[in-house]
Amino acid sequence: MFKTLLRSLAFLFIVTSLFAQEQHRYQSDFPPEEFAARRTQIFEKIGNQALAIIQGAPGVDGFKIFRQSNEFYYLCGLETPHAYLLLDGRSRKSTLYLPHRDDARERNEGKLLCAEDAEVVKKLTGVEAVHGVELMPRHWIWSGLVRLPAPTIYTPFSPSETEADSRDESLSGQASMSSDPWDGRPSREGYFIHLLRTRYPQFEIRDLSPILDAMRTIKSPREIALIRRASRIAGLALMEAMRSTKPGVFEYQLDAAARYVFQVHGARREGYPSITAGGTNAWMGHYFHNDAALKDGDLVLMDYAPDYHYYTSDVTRMWPVNGKFTPAQRELYGFIIAYRNALLKYIRPGVSAAQVMDEAAADMEKYLRAAKFSKPHYEKACREALKFRGHLSHPVGMGVHDVGDYKAGVLQPGMVFSIDPMLWVHEEKLYVRMEEVVAVTATGVENFTESMPTTMEEIEKIMQAEGVVQLRPATTMR
Repeated sequence: MFKTLLRSLAFLFIVTSLFAQEQHRYQSDFPPEEFAARRTQIFEKIGNQALAIIQGAPGVDGFKIFRQSNEFYYLCGLETPHAYLLLDGRSRKSTLYLPHRDDARERNEGKLLCAEDAEVVKKLTGVEAVHGVELMPRHWIWSGLVRLPAPTIYTPFSPSETEADSRDESLSGQASMSSDPWDGRPSREGYFIHLLRTRYPQFEIRDLSPILDAMRTIKSPREIALIRRASRIAGLALMEAMRSTKPGVFEYQLDAAARYVFQVHGARREGYPSITAGGTNAWMGHYFHNDAALKDGDLVLMDYAPDYHYYTSDVTRMWPVNGKFTPAQRELYGFIIAYRNALLKYIRPGVSAAQVMDEAAADMEKYLRAAKFSKPHYEKACREALKFRGHLSHPVGMGVHDVGDYKAGVLQPGMVFSIDPMLWVHEEKLYVRMEEVVAVTATGVENFTESMPTTMEEIEKIMQAEGVVQLRPATTMR
């Protein structure tokens, strides 16, 4: 532990010193040794006769703020656009290819790590070499084509994730683009693979995505610390939205209250656009309009989390617009709370996600036998919910719908995912849910948002205070 602390302090000293000398921006959450360990895992997977090439995110237009792609950041932490990372399995050396210094851009935006900062970049990232991006094909020709046999090249086939992005949404967007007869552009990854095959037909091209996905399924302690922080910020944000809720307030005003909390706690971006849905708007799973006025007697759902240093969370709560749950709302939300508690009870290493679901459902069968519902279709909705297998939902990490598959085998320490008990009352177009993000530990489970109000009594109590929307109300514009 003491040696780990010393290494962390030394890393922070190096980063701080380099900032002072060069005024470059670089992350301080991971030491170069952790990035090197990740790259070593790739060397072990691709073997000693292969290369891996990871393409960084492109530059952005206009006044947008650049954010690196998750896979590239995961392997080196560098936030330079149009960068490439080459991992040579034969020499087990890593090389970054970077654009050259753009003095005009730096006068406007500040220093950006580039090819001219080779020594600084090597110290920060732990790579063995740094070159200008124009040298990459020349190096490939010499090492890959002159020195036969030509190695296999691994590169990600799946879409990269950037700001407020997840692979499933990117794939859906790419499918829509491809089906447009007046568009039909390939993905950036698809075009890069096309260029490799066209320019270097001697190389066999293979998909690196499954290797990276498996690595990202198990989070390191530093990654878990960032997700924990993102989750707690999300919890504080939803609590501020609860305080700000009153009849007549607009959904987007709750969004604004939550985003304020994100930013004052150091989360400059959102992990995904907020779902802030009053009444039957919550029936739409990914409702993003957020432009309706909240109505007395309705519930409002908020699903929102920040992007904190490239890691996010996925937190959802529902609460009454007027601050008091009705008896009918208590019946349904009470079931959801009980189901949430049952899922948390059984998550542990060494069992499958399916087993956790079965054990929790058995507990909920006992709950339903003792429960009383005011309407038969409420009980029907709860019983139907026990048949749904999505209450242990998706992985969470660098993306809100993160890559990897924790359901394929047994749960292992370091896996992070959301639990998302939900039900649908079709007769009244009611959708009720809550969501937490948890990590499997060596002995059980950690719920990152345990400090959030969960019971209806806790929610009602916190709603008695005024929120930022009331303390700093919108002014009338004429």
